[in-house]
Amino acid sequence: MDTTRELESTPMKGRTTVERRSERELVVTRTFNAPARIVFEAWTRPELLKRWWAPKTCGISFISCETDVRTGGTYRFVFGHPAAEQPMEFFGRYVEVTPHSRLVWTNDEGGEGGAVTTVTFEERGDVTLVVMHDLYASKEALDGAIASGATSGSSEAFEQLDELLVTPGASVGRS
Repeated sequence: MDTTRELESTPMKGRTTVERRSERELVVTRTFNAPARIVFEAWTRPELLKRWWAPKTCGISFISCETDVRTGGTYRFVFGHPAAEQPMEFFGRYVEVTPHSRLVWTNDEGGEGGAVTTVTFEERGDVTLVVMHDLYASKEALDGAIASGATSGSSEAFEQLDELLVTPGASVGRS
C-alpha cells in the first residue's frame, strides 16, 4: 500500500513526495525555504492562493477565491478551464485553524463523504516542512480521485508556491 513518487525539480528547490499511505490516505510532503509564518500566509490569503494553487500547465484559472480562514469559517474556489462549459467549484469549511502550524478543512463539493485535508507547517531552522494529508471516505473515493487526475497537480502547485515565496515584491509576509 506504500506507493511513493518523488519529483525533483532542481537541486535548489524542494522535492515533493506523494505517498499513498493506506487505502484512504494520500500524503504530500515538501520543504520550503521560508519561515512557517510566511508559508502559512501563502495558504490563507486569497490574493496569494490565486498565484500558486492551480497548476498552470492544466490551463485552469481562478475565477474567484473566497476564504474565511478561522475555525468554522468557509472557503469557495471557482475555476475556469477553456474546455469546460461550466466553472468548477470547490468549497468546504475550516475545521481547525492554528496560525502558522495547522489547517484542517473539509472538501464538500462532492457531497457527504468528501475528503478531509490536514496541512501542517513545521518550522525547521530556516525552512518549513509542509505535510498535506488527505483522508478520503473510502478506498473507492481515493481511487477515483487518483484516476481522475485530481491528485496529480500537487507537485506543480508546490513548485509555484516555491517560486512565489522567493519572488521579490510578492507581498508574502508583508501584511
